[in-house]
Amino acid sequence: MLRFPISICLFATIASLSITTVIGAAAPLVDAATEEKITALLGQMTLAEKVGQLTQDSSSFDLTGPVPKEAKPRDRYDRIRSGAVGSMLNVCGVAAVHEAQRLALENSRLKIPMIFGYDVIHGYRTCFPIPLGEAASWNLTAIEATAHIAAMEAAASGLNWTFAPMVDIARDARWGRVMEGAGEDPYLGGLIAGARVRGFQGADLKAPDAIAACAKHFAGYGFAEAGRDYNVADISEHTLRNVVLPPFKAAVEAGAATLMNSFNEIGGVPATANAHILRDILKGEWGFSGLVVSDWQSIGELRGHGVARDLADAARLAITAGSDMDMEARAYGDHLAELVRSGAVKEALVDDAVRRVLRVKFAVGLFEDPFRHCDPAREKAVVGNPAFLATARDVARKSIVLLKNDGGLLPLSLKLKRIAVIGPLAADKDTPLGGWRAQALPESAVSLLEGIKAAAGPATKIVYVVGAPLLAKPGDFPYEVVFNTTDRSGFSAAVSAARSADLVIMAVGETAIQTGEGRSQADPGLKGLQEELLREVYAANPRIVVVLMNGRPLTLPWVADHVPAIVEAWHLGSEAGHAIADVLFGHYNPSGRLPISFPRVVGQVPVYYNHKSTGRPMDSEGKVYWSHYADVANEPQYPFGFGLSYTTFAYSDLRLSAPALTADGSLTVAVKVANTGKVAGTETVQLYVRDRVGSVTRPVKELKGFRQILLQPGERQDVTFTLTSADLAFYTARGVWEAEPGEFQVFVGANSRDVTTAEFVLR
Repeated sequence: MLRFPISICLFATIASLSITTVIGAAAPLVDAATEEKITALLGQMTLAEKVGQLTQDSSSFDLTGPVPKEAKPRDRYDRIRSGAVGSMLNVCGVAAVHEAQRLALENSRLKIPMIFGYDVIHGYRTCFPIPLGEAASWNLTAIEATAHIAAMEAAASGLNWTFAPMVDIARDARWGRVMEGAGEDPYLGGLIAGARVRGFQGADLKAPDAIAACAKHFAGYGFAEAGRDYNVADISEHTLRNVVLPPFKAAVEAGAATLMNSFNEIGGVPATANAHILRDILKGEWGFSGLVVSDWQSIGELRGHGVARDLADAARLAITAGSDMDMEARAYGDHLAELVRSGAVKEALVDDAVRRVLRVKFAVGLFEDPFRHCDPAREKAVVGNPAFLATARDVARKSIVLLKNDGGLLPLSLKLKRIAVIGPLAADKDTPLGGWRAQALPESAVSLLEGIKAAAGPATKIVYVVGAPLLAKPGDFPYEVVFNTTDRSGFSAAVSAARSADLVIMAVGETAIQTGEGRSQADPGLKGLQEELLREVYAANPRIVVVLMNGRPLTLPWVADHVPAIVEAWHLGSEAGHAIADVLFGHYNPSGRLPISFPRVVGQVPVYYNHKSTGRPMDSEGKVYWSHYADVANEPQYPFGFGLSYTTFAYSDLRLSAPALTADGSLTVAVKVANTGKVAGTETVQLYVRDRVGSVTRPVKELKGFRQILLQPGERQDVTFTLTSADLAFYTARGVWEAEPGEFQVFVGANSRDVTTAEFVLR
């Protein structure tokens, strides 16, 4: 068979990768021949060697340097050589991975290769929008493409496994890790989960550009009370089944090789020791054949939860519940063998866990070639390849959401004489990289200021003023954040620049160190002196475009009421500045739609579109005793699915193919959508359904479909959706997933709020 040199194949792959790339689901982990090999290998393993396969260590020293003399690093070095470590995380780069693998293979008895994992969340060296921002694109093809590029770079750097995607449903803007997921909706979240799994894993996990995915955090992490990280999640079985679990099931159905535990408890039982979700649902009902890895020391944290007496007891609870691999707690390594010997844990449970670990190692091809991702030439050619920046820029601009554009202030004219660019984030080249930036180089993003200068007309003068720093001292990722609340020395220069400008662009929001793990905020608003500066600039020149850079929904009541134009730009990655400028100057018509609601004030949180009605519902206006606030509207500032365009769209003629849907039939929903503006634009047509009466209370509406269409000015298109009874199914009072006959409403529109409606019956 003719084989091309790796360099030719590699560059052909990079050149052919585009935003239209769609990858099939990975092959199943289980096949008879592999299972026979695993059974034979298990038969040769000692109990200690089995436990080693269930242990994951983090690198704490330079694997390519001399053997460390310090006790703890040297202990880890020796553990690798003895076969006491089955997996490592935070070992990056071909040289380090190769050396760690060599240590394991040359010194351990059975020479079972290790698998190497890392948090590749939204890119490896090339950074794409944070997952919440990328979800705003509602573009599954784009999301799959960025995950594939991230996998290409990570695999070229020696890695086999990413701890992504995070598929937690999140309704609370206070939660720091909201930036890491796809927002508040289980339907959209499930589609994005599948896209990311396919992007990471490809059609063949043994391919040189594929890595194993890990859907996390199983389960309920996004429901942490008060939005506080690692907190309790007290949810019902119906919320678990209908809201929390669907994206995980979608990830499993897409072929996800692994899942990760969550830190929280559910109904009094920590997820890491929760047999109901791990054995009954995941490995039982869903038939998941891959491995479950704990989150960082989450097995050891069973002591903190108060369900384990000591680390040995924690190990017993975790392995019994179905947690297969211990990340960094050393619970399995130190205690599991003795638990088996004492009879406290059945060895069959250990064997099952080891089998799952070995399945994944076989699936990624480590037994065929333990060094399969250790090619220095490929690493040099792939990691940070400039060819990836075009996709980074395109996906970034697809992720931008236009929240407000009063008076058509945007797009900006290339004939403007003077633009004042103000704000602490305008020239920031690090914040756009966002949290969880893997191996992205610090200060490597295109700043907003750089993007504006590159896009503005030749006669336009750009004046930049910081106004006020956001932080009182330089940010030190990921440590303490101290906001500037006293230094107003730059206010006068900002006001002067605004007064003399034709227009002001203000960059405000959050630095990258304000969002992510451990970054919950009791008040998700503009920190420091940002709003005070904005108010003073507004008094000098109200022609302001606010560019938001943030990793969570922000409460912006004054900004929303006063500033004429607001652009939600998230943390967009390596090409952020160019992407934002493309939108500001009209080179790209914004098409992003919010994947999560933006609250008016923190007191509304959690606020989400698919809420329940209650016995005294929100639409009972004119009554005193109904579900509402006395001081603010119930509705969010900006609802789920919301986003404006530089053109306008009109919906008409909503019609159903029949008044009733049968259990084995289908129903067509059609609507006419017209571009009534002056420029071409992409509209995301959204379909929602409401079950009027259920055996348990049902949401006021649920997303069930969407279509993105590009329309030229004056163009009109029929958009159709097909509904079946499966689309109407949920976890009912009978404890099964089924559709219940009855009356339904269907809604079609531009977002979850602005819709037209019709009705049908399920028989």
